[in-house]
Amino acid sequence: MVFPLIYIFVAGFAYTSIIDGVSFEGRDLDYPAFLATGMIGFNIMNSTLVTGIIIWNDRRHGMFEQIMSGPFTRAHYILSSVITQGIVGMVSAALISAMGYLVYFDHVEFGAATIPLIVFAAVTGSVLFGSIASIISVRIRSSEGFNVIINTVFLFFAFVSTAFYPATGAPQSLAIAFYLNPLTYLVDVIRAGIFGAITEFVLIEMAVLAVLAAGMFVVAIRMLTKLDY
Repeated sequence: MVFPLIYIFVAGFAYTSIIDGVSFEGRDLDYPAFLATGMIGFNIMNSTLVTGIIIWNDRRHGMFEQIMSGPFTRAHYILSSVITQGIVGMVSAALISAMGYLVYFDHVEFGAATIPLIVFAAVTGSVLFGSIASIISVRIRSSEGFNVIINTVFLFFAFVSTAFYPATGAPQSLAIAFYLNPLTYLVDVIRAGIFGAITEFVLIEMAVLAVLAAGMFVVAIRMLTKLDY
């Protein structure tokens, strides 16, 4: 949780000398406000990617086999891992939201949809990124390969998204890459809830998030079902 706070209160204000303002769904925001809300989604992603590390370590040290000898299915195992890390992500995201409020309070437009949107983003984001991490942990066998892949995936999710900067004004190829990244949809939904900027495009992003989360969760369960101890 320290990393997002450093970005909000150090990088956010330091970059104001070169970034005057940012537009989001027709709303003009200052950069610290834009970044602070992006860090909420970033932290959800970062926390739930730990699910893959947990599953990897369980497999490596024999805990997975011991857990499966109990009255649990593999679906229970992966769901419990995702939920656990999701709760951690939601709690830390709530703390970041509270601290970040000092930065974005001038732009806040809370409404009836604010809390539901943030909860929706937190739940679908946790399931989605937790499932992706689980798939990686199941597919990769070597510790070196796992570390390389999970760190590469983290860097792509974190920096090829609208968590740190808007897609508007970016080179077209990079802007397209932003929207191939589910973290972009996650942070857009969070910003829409906080800044009261719910548009048709945001609703489409919510649908994409829900479909991706459900699809990745099903794939993760099926892959875990076929996994040898």
